[in-house]
Amino acid sequence: MADGGAPTEGRGSVAAAERGATAIADRVVAKIAARAAREALDGVPEGGAPPRATVTVHHDVARVRVSLELDYPSDIGGQCGAVRHRVAERVEALAGMDVPEVAVQVERLHSVHSRRAAQGRIR
Repeated sequence: MADGGAPTEGRGSVAAAERGATAIADRVVAKIAARAAREALDGVPEGGAPPRATVTVHHDVARVRVSLELDYPSDIGGQCGAVRHRVAERVEALAGMDVPEVAVQVERLHSVHSRRAAQGRIR
């Protein structure tokens, strides 16, 4: 470093392409995606499971599938859209990967009405 700045080429420094690469495991990206999905939702339905994610990464491009459970009745399409947006945004920001696709799969709907009925039967 000649003046306290970045190293200069040719004076013992190594070019960026020759220093190596950072690899982020698919399971790490999946954890980022699942956490982002939780952030996008108002919360996990009572008795429901938190969102789960699976990811396939190829050349810094992540394809994400999120499985989740939602309360019913609710704006299912709106919640799925919010999850897609948040997951893509967080994976791009934290892992530096392009996310062209986030598939959201609703595994189960938790009815507020059936919960109330079940609570009324418990003594």
